[in-house]
Amino acid sequence: MNNEIRVIEPSSLWNNFTDLNSVPRPSKREEKVIDFLIQFAEKLNLNCFQDSIGNLIINKPSTEDMKDCKTIVLQSHVDMVHEKNNDVEFDFESSGINMHIEGDWVKAKGTTLGADNGLGVASIMSILQSTDISHPEIEALFTIDEETGMTGALNLGEDVLKGEILLNLDTEEDDEICIGCAGGVDITIKKTYSTEYNNPESTFIKILVNGLTGGHSGAEIHKGLGNSNKILISLLKQLNSKYNTRISEFVGGNLRNAIPRESFLIIQIQTDDYSEIDKEITSFFNSEKINYKNLDPNFNISLFDAKGEFKVLSKDDHQKLIECLDACPNGVFLMSKTIDDLVETSNNLANIVLKDGSISIKCLTRSSVENSKNELSSLISDVFKNQGFKVELSGGYPGWEPNVNSSILSVAVNCYKEINNESPKVNVIHAGLECGIIGSHYPNMEMISFGPTILGAHSPDEKASISSTKKFWSFLIEILKNIPKRD
Repeated sequence: MNNEIRVIEPSSLWNNFTDLNSVPRPSKREEKVIDFLIQFAEKLNLNCFQDSIGNLIINKPSTEDMKDCKTIVLQSHVDMVHEKNNDVEFDFESSGINMHIEGDWVKAKGTTLGADNGLGVASIMSILQSTDISHPEIEALFTIDEETGMTGALNLGEDVLKGEILLNLDTEEDDEICIGCAGGVDITIKKTYSTEYNNPESTFIKILVNGLTGGHSGAEIHKGLGNSNKILISLLKQLNSKYNTRISEFVGGNLRNAIPRESFLIIQIQTDDYSEIDKEITSFFNSEKINYKNLDPNFNISLFDAKGEFKVLSKDDHQKLIECLDACPNGVFLMSKTIDDLVETSNNLANIVLKDGSISIKCLTRSSVENSKNELSSLISDVFKNQGFKVELSGGYPGWEPNVNSSILSVAVNCYKEINNESPKVNVIHAGLECGIIGSHYPNMEMISFGPTILGAHSPDEKASISSTKKFWSFLIEILKNIPKRD
């Protein structure tokens, strides 16, 4: 199946991507892929080393014609988001990604593809093994754990790199050059409840929200994609206002940086209310699906009888939990006042797990303005702290301040015009790139980010454009040939 991928041009890049996708590379467990890259470097007789946190640096001397040029850092992260559809049997820990071609797109069979940031890694590998591409001295920086905390970039040593220019290959639109990004902070909310057994006149039902598109909680937060947690909370609030309900379980979402696609809820209802609640859920769904018919055409809400022994929250705890979840901001919070169409501040209500009287809620708050990030995270914290929840803020990372006057931006814009006969979009994105963090360690380093077109990152709908990857490859080679000389 994956052999058809190997013959796509540029074949060196797609061959490397296919090899890479045979190696499991979950966040925080990147040992196998790092070993794979070390072996790759050793076969090429290139020097490599790991820093104290586990990032890998591979060095390649310049070609003869570019010995006087500035050293560059080519950077991508090695971990990938492991997401699959619920009806797909797949073990990310032991299996390679099953890929196939649909028209101009490379896709995976019911799982994430790993093009984010695997195509960046594969392109760097291709540059490292090339013998006919002009380039300056290269430091290939492969960072770990970008997807679940950016700990590789956060703990990068300040004496590891000597490069003056960094090319980050983690942007997902081929006509864009990114020069700035949002910072972020993780919010973890927890509480333990006393629970009660159900009364004999009650019935337990399971409500499932699924079929949503999902996607990246930064780059796609402005699209209005459905958040399965928020939809289910709205439905629960509506049911609770009319009927005697008690919550037993709530499980929704997975990764902090992915918009939740599926959530389910188990609640206790009065048996006599079953038929009316069934009608209420149908009415709610018919109303909501109008909002999501274009972006989430497969959105669905289902009702099932729940079998088994269940405990429920007390009436007071049940009511307060609904109020807190309903009050938690989700989606776009503020738009930028200085850059058109840029989301400034947002929150993703990413993950809720309530089972056996214990609840954990996880959010990822992002902003390109540090004060706004702090204000929104404080607001969310207060919503829950006021009702006795424990709230922890962690994994905070800085944004990347744009530099419109950098020499590498000028080079990149001119190269793009030369090969595409049009100007690229130069922008700032509402997502976390490692550039901001790396820049905090190396404040004098010039940086840009670019990459091939990838849609649906962090979801099983992820797909990479074949024609765009070819375009990106030509752009990368052209930039390498035009790196400025040392001062």
